[in-house]
Amino acid sequence: MLEYALLTFGSLFASVDPITALPAFLAMTSGDTPQQRRRMAKTACLVCWLVLTGFALLGLSIFKIFGITLPAFQIAGGLVLLLTALDMLRARRSPLKETAEETEEGMSKEDIAITPLAIPMLSGPGAITTVILLSGHAPDWPRRLIFYGSIALVSAVSYVVLSAAASTAKTLGHTPLNIMSRLMGLLLAALGVQFIITAIKSFGLV
Repeated sequence: MLEYALLTFGSLFASVDPITALPAFLAMTSGDTPQQRRRMAKTACLVCWLVLTGFALLGLSIFKIFGITLPAFQIAGGLVLLLTALDMLRARRSPLKETAEETEEGMSKEDIAITPLAIPMLSGPGAITTVILLSGHAPDWPRRLIFYGSIALVSAVSYVVLSAAASTAKTLGHTPLNIMSRLMGLLLAALGVQFIITAIKSFGLV
């Protein structure tokens, strides 16, 4: 259970990836006070938790409606995670998280909490894909409790990260952020590959 909890939390944290959202968050709120930044961070992380929990609850039901098998989504999701991870390994913000146009639009908004911070910067396609795939690996109640608890914990930690950055914006450097981004990218790449391997095994090809 401890191994499952660590894997679930690490995978979700790497896909939400609040660390690489920091530069865009600070740039889009450059004219706001630390208190306003923390308020926006709180709202964004709450929305992130609601979105990811919603997809975790409804994801497999959506598959049944459209006739999508879990292995097929595992392969597609693995590829999405790999694309995101490659950008993270190069310390670049993935376009799957948000486009340059969305970031530029955020610069002109008074409140960026819901868009683009919560959606799609935190709860983007990569994070949604991860929760749907992980929900398929939580067959019993103990694992489900760990899974949903991990979503809540990742959202809370994301708020701590963004809130701390709001108060210490001037002391943050690019190098520590890039190092963390690359480490999270490596974990996310491994997760994407594992999803693909699991799907291939389910077809009996390995």
